[in-house]
Amino acid sequence: MPYSFLSHLDCSRTGEPFDADAVQGLSPSGAPLLARYDLDGVREAVTPKEIGGREPTLWRYHEVLPVRSPEHVVSFGEGMTPLLRLPRYGRELGLSRLWMKDEGLVPTGTFKARGAAVGVSRAAELGVRGIAMPTNGNAGAAWALYAARAGLTSLIAMPDDAPAITLRECVAAGAELYRVDGLIGDAGKLVAAAVPRREGVQDVSTLKEPYRIEGKKTMGYEIAEQFGWRLPDVILYPTGGGVGIIGIHKALLEMRELGWVTGDLPKLVAVQATGCAPIVSAFERGARESEPFPDARTVAFGITVPKAIGDFLVLDAVYATGGTAVAVTDEELLAAQRELTEREGTFVCPEGGACFAALRHLRESGWLDGDEDVVVLNTGAGIKYPETVPLDVPLLAKTDAIP
Repeated sequence: MPYSFLSHLDCSRTGEPFDADAVQGLSPSGAPLLARYDLDGVREAVTPKEIGGREPTLWRYHEVLPVRSPEHVVSFGEGMTPLLRLPRYGRELGLSRLWMKDEGLVPTGTFKARGAAVGVSRAAELGVRGIAMPTNGNAGAAWALYAARAGLTSLIAMPDDAPAITLRECVAAGAELYRVDGLIGDAGKLVAAAVPRREGVQDVSTLKEPYRIEGKKTMGYEIAEQFGWRLPDVILYPTGGGVGIIGIHKALLEMRELGWVTGDLPKLVAVQATGCAPIVSAFERGARESEPFPDARTVAFGITVPKAIGDFLVLDAVYATGGTAVAVTDEELLAAQRELTEREGTFVCPEGGACFAALRHLRESGWLDGDEDVVVLNTGAGIKYPETVPLDVPLLAKTDAIP
């Protein structure tokens, strides 16, 4: 049996097919390309029960991933992150079945490792010699580290105020790193101008190559498997470039076509910060695409994306599942981050905190009635954002007594 049942790529706007075994970027219409699979072949080749006996990494779903040969897999053991019940915090919000999928436990400490693992593996398999990308921090760190493991070069540009740890991760990985006095879009323009001058280097900016989304979609497969091949009612996701929510929706559609899940799909909720909320603004207007968000800024750095290239795919996913889009303030998301840590002992990233703040809005408005299976994606470890927790504690002399 084939390791992968990848058949072709198609344009997410026009449906036009493209060769999956050539290095590809955006379609001629400027839209992301989506990987497609021979799902009839997958259905005959493997069952969910058989998958359950495999190694607990995202590669357990290799039939619906794009890497054609296992020898080209570049891995640190990513995937199968825990699905945690949050009873105390759930009771506080009036949610009887609240869950968190904790992506802070994957290699590099964020969900970005999923996209990097699959994207770097496929790039190396296709003969790419180096990767280049703009990033808000964590994606660049992940791709630089996976590129190092694959023996590829990496060119990374990120805003100057990106989290310091992500800059240091890139340096440690031997990346060619540049800080940019601007936002991620400004960094993207610099990368786009540099790549044509570098032979064998691929621009792997968000959705400008087809396979980051394939790594991210495995979160959807894992949630279904962890629920016993059924689906929760609601999934909340912090949304910047939107690859995660697009990927989860893609996984849900694939699993339904495979017959691995049945019934209604979970309502997908895109969560943003009020300081950068282009998807929420578009949703509130009933629009199919977003407008560039002015003066974008939030402490949840990973979702500071003023205009996502795949915004129409995010909005399609939200509309198609009967979901919604919610924006929360920095004060709310930081408070939720702290409250969750105090109640449940799990230190989430500020983007994850945004989702927990959004839960309160959805519960108070009645959008959630309290009896649903609700899954929140925490996309990274809180320890990667130490600056979000003020350190104001007493200093004792060694001769003092603790009061």
